[in-house]
Amino acid sequence: MALEIERKYLLTIPHEQLIEQGVIAFKSEQRIEQTYIAMDKDQELRVRRIKDLATDEYEYTHTFKNGVGLAREEVEYSITKVIYDQVIEAFGFVPLTKNRITATVGEMIVEIDVYDQVDFIVVEVEFESMEEADSFVPPSWFGEEISFNKKYSNKAVWKQLQSE
Repeated sequence: MALEIERKYLLTIPHEQLIEQGVIAFKSEQRIEQTYIAMDKDQELRVRRIKDLATDEYEYTHTFKNGVGLAREEVEYSITKVIYDQVIEAFGFVPLTKNRITATVGEMIVEIDVYDQVDFIVVEVEFESMEEADSFVPPSWFGEEISFNKKYSNKAVWKQLQSE
């Protein structure tokens, strides 16, 4: 199982402004629809439909995550559109939708998630080791760190959507 190590922050400056000012260099943008099919306090199963906005190509994934905090085990693999559609139809849940902008800040890759159903934007950085994550000093334009605030997790936001 691969280990995903990431830190997340609220972004208060529009990503378009950061690109325009040369603070970040735009690399790609995806449209993501994600639905959780099983979860408990520290495990989750989800499916995603991911559209590359430059090519209009779709990718479908199934992901298992285990753990809480900065480092979590993650297994992700591709599934077919047919399987994705069957899962979505069987459960009938409302997907969490967002655009993900991938950009660089020097050598660092950042992912900016702009959500449709909630009023916040998240910037995240992934790391190769816990030492690297622990020693990371975010740029001044990063907002409040939310890595440990569960109310901003995709899982929590998705659960809230199901009750509305």
